[in-house]
Amino acid sequence: MSARDFVSAQEVADRAGVSRSAVSRTFTPGASVSAETRRRVMEAAEALGYHVNELARGLMRNESGIVCLIVSDVATPYRSALLRELTLMLQNAGKVAMLISTDRSDGSVDRALRQAIRYRADASIILSGMPDKSIAQLCLRSGQRLVLINRDDEQPGTLQINLDDQEAAGRVVTAFARAGCQRLAFANSEAGTPSLMARERGFVTAARALGMEVSVERYGWTGYDAGRVLAQRMLTRTQRPDGVFCATDLLACGFMDAARHQFSISVPGQLCVAGFDDIEQASWSSYDLTTFAQPVVAIASKAVAWLANMTPDDGEQSIRLHAELVWRGSIRGG
Repeated sequence: MSARDFVSAQEVADRAGVSRSAVSRTFTPGASVSAETRRRVMEAAEALGYHVNELARGLMRNESGIVCLIVSDVATPYRSALLRELTLMLQNAGKVAMLISTDRSDGSVDRALRQAIRYRADASIILSGMPDKSIAQLCLRSGQRLVLINRDDEQPGTLQINLDDQEAAGRVVTAFARAGCQRLAFANSEAGTPSLMARERGFVTAARALGMEVSVERYGWTGYDAGRVLAQRMLTRTQRPDGVFCATDLLACGFMDAARHQFSISVPGQLCVAGFDDIEQASWSSYDLTTFAQPVVAIASKAVAWLANMTPDDGEQSIRLHAELVWRGSIRGG
């Protein structure tokens, strides 16, 4: 028999000299089967190269075990860290992760998602604020369970996981004030996601409440190059800021490199900088960036636990997690 041939459970039963149902019980967790029968079935399965068709089993229960991970900016450090935790936990829960990247706008996302629906995906996890809300609605219409991470959709029957972005931004203002900063600025991209805008609102509101001067600058996509451009814009002003909160660590890394290498500005001596996400690069000695840690393990565990619950609450559920401030050397007095 070639490796390409499909081996049936009946063939395993015939080789082992047992019934078809005995084969099924052997590969069903918790089912009753004698040690001798299990040994004979497993030896026959090994010899024939038999593997249980979990997809077929799932479809008999109206389940496929497939969970779509719908995500933009897959290559960014924070997103890849969250994907790593989610895929690992889904695997441990017996699920199969299917990745759908939303970085393209040519209809490929819609086609990929509809393909996943044809494979009867049980659920989807939308990992960022960028994918259009119509994607979430399509998932729900197809009967999927849906987890929304860092989004502001109000969809019944979903789980929403968000961070205390606005409150975190207020803590940065306090840190800048203690460091003696007087002119604050918020460096943001033009992505306009709910989490980024919440950080911006929180920062501006807290700064104004303390009577501090504050400005906002937005540019491009949420990445390193945008951070460099934002630094060029802000640091060429007559009254340049002395405390800058960057919406993400990648923006902050670009901002700090431009400040130091293009403008010869000392961080934190002349300029205090903070970021958000606590990516690996933030801890590198060249940045030593004060930032907020995304609780990726908690996000992933909450999402997978909710999906594994076979009797979910039909109502909308919301979880708000705490972003821990990680003090490093980019703010004076940290």
